[in-house]
Amino acid sequence: MPSFEDPAVDATEAEQALRGLAHATRRIDDPTQIYGVLGSLSQAIASLSQALHQIGSFHDEHGARADATIIDPRQTGAAYRASWDLHRAAEMLNSVGKSIDSAHASEATIVYQPRHHAAPGRGHTANGVSL
Repeated sequence: MPSFEDPAVDATEAEQALRGLAHATRRIDDPTQIYGVLGSLSQAIASLSQALHQIGSFHDEHGARADATIIDPRQTGAAYRASWDLHRAAEMLNSVGKSIDSAHASEATIVYQPRHHAAPGRGHTANGVSL
């Protein structure tokens, strides 16, 4: 359960959830779930991009102030580099998100056949629905 207040705890939980997703998608038993998974991943990517921009902004603000949390002023350059990389990664994720959104829209047009069909001669069906 996300804390919404502790970024370290929430990042660890997100990592574990994504590891679980990577494991669960090794085999897709119900392809009708793909649409929902892609929608959730799209939202997750947007949230991750936002978080990276926010962490980058922290470095923007604190790297520019001598009285900030950075003790050694020579570390200011590291803060700017971290900020640049974080903002750049967040923008890359925006591009990834657009690709996922496109796949999500395409997935909405796919109709999957039910996996379990009645054996021929067993039961009466009309339009794929058992009567």
